[in-house]
Amino acid sequence: MTLLTVWKVLEEIIIEFRKKELPVPQKIMEDLRSAKVMINMADADEKRCAETNPKILECLGTVEIYLVSEAQKSFSSETIDKWLKQLETASCKVASQEEKIEPYFIPGLPRNQKWIRVKPLSNLPLEKLKSYAIESKLSFRIEEGQLLVHGNAGAVKEFIKKMTVQISRH
Repeated sequence: MTLLTVWKVLEEIIIEFRKKELPVPQKIMEDLRSAKVMINMADADEKRCAETNPKILECLGTVEIYLVSEAQKSFSSETIDKWLKQLETASCKVASQEEKIEPYFIPGLPRNQKWIRVKPLSNLPLEKLKSYAIESKLSFRIEEGQLLVHGNAGAVKEFIKKMTVQISRH
């Protein structure tokens, strides 16, 4: 199953909700964002895929259930059937190497480097994140209250492992 493809279909459905000015609860948007972050993390650290995939599926499932149930109130059955077919196709699709993660352009970052955007938490403050980035020999900058960390793929994986260990201690 290509989780990123499922995520993209759900994103398209939310865009259609927004076009009709239908509300999408913050919790649903947070689940969609969380799923995307976990998909990116699973791609950066493939050893943790087995741990993150159930969480990703849970987030995507919650979003899908809400969107389909709410869509029945405002969209035609043909539109809903089309979305369900897209979701089914995406769920059955074999992952291809080109589709893993869509590239983003971030001004000032070399294209050959991997990157991750990290939001500080109470048990993982900004200063601790900065120290992990320095220990992992990564470059970083602060954007909109988040830490944008970038460097080679191995160093990014090391950074993610350090964060995971710190979070699991609390």
